[in-house]
Amino acid sequence: MTDGVGATGVRHQLRHQLPLLVWLVLVWNLLWGTWSWANLLSGMLVALAVTLLLPLPPVVGGARVRPVSLLRFLGHFVVDLVSSGALVAWQTVRPRGIDRSAIITVQLRTDSDLLLTILTESLTLVPGSMVIDLDRERRSIALHILHVSDGTDVARQRAAVLAEEDRVVRAFGSPDEIAALDAAPGASPAGTGRRTP
Repeated sequence: MTDGVGATGVRHQLRHQLPLLVWLVLVWNLLWGTWSWANLLSGMLVALAVTLLLPLPPVVGGARVRPVSLLRFLGHFVVDLVSSGALVAWQTVRPRGIDRSAIITVQLRTDSDLLLTILTESLTLVPGSMVIDLDRERRSIALHILHVSDGTDVARQRAAVLAEEDRVVRAFGSPDEIAALDAAPGASPAGTGRRTP
């Protein structure tokens, strides 16, 4: 009886990890550079060994994509990407260069691994900012900002990070995570300003 339950558990694990297995087999074949039956079979064996001997922790929840919020998030991201890239390019070629930079810490309202990953990637991909630390337990993120002019600019950068968090959570978060945006204790308004470096 126990063997049946164990076999069922292994089948359940393999079924849920099928996309990972397919990806590992594909990567294995790409690393070899040529397709052959031997590479395919050996890739399947390696993928099975990796997923069974080194299992990944289960991902809790998952993305719940909301099309309108996703378009809003992507639209802001593209505008930030273009405008920040142009601003960083101008700051590097202008005669006085970059005056001063700053490291800022922002208190976030979400602690979801998935949402924090999307947020940090979107912040880092935009020129002029780089995530240097993420504390999930304290829900805080530290960024290096390439150019700031004064304290008001720092406050604007913090508000822009919270606005980006708001867009990410509304695009991919659960209803509870969206509700936490307004209900989080001590959370400051997300703001609507566009993030610039």
